[in-house]
Amino acid sequence: MELHTLRSFKGASKARKRVGRGLGSSHGTYSTRGMKGQRARSGGSKGLKARGLKNFLLRIPKTGGFRSIHPKPLTLNLDALEKFYASGDTVTRTNLLEKGVVKEKKSARRGKDAPVLGTRVKILSEGKLSKKLTITQCEVSARAKEKIEAVGGTVEAKAMKPKQKKNQKQEKKK
Repeated sequence: MELHTLRSFKGASKARKRVGRGLGSSHGTYSTRGMKGQRARSGGSKGLKARGLKNFLLRIPKTGGFRSIHPKPLTLNLDALEKFYASGDTVTRTNLLEKGVVKEKKSARRGKDAPVLGTRVKILSEGKLSKKLTITQCEVSARAKEKIEAVGGTVEAKAMKPKQKKNQKQEKKK
């Protein structure tokens, strides 16, 4: 027994179908492709994916959710200022982070330990305030500003631009 004398067992390999070799071969004329239609054409089997594409897309599970490119500000209420600050203190963004009143958000894209640069802080009106505080570098809601100024405190924050309606914008353009 030598390599050139080896043969595969009977029935182990099947002869390939010789298609398109004339009428006598029993695979002539339409060459087992049937009459007309997309599958009868050359390259027709490749383009069949587009036929059921919508059903295929409907079967794919959708990933829900939305991530805005504008991160939301860190929020805190007036009762937190009452708890952590004495009368006459100045409240700043860096102060709040140092005292641990507000915790800086971590960025998922930059790594778990990387803080989000330029994190905004917004003070909301929930709770009571009895101390005179000066607030800078923070956004303040309208009701919170009223409460702070009623006690005698001051707000030196940048004024937030009110959102304009679409009609007002169109009138300005004209």
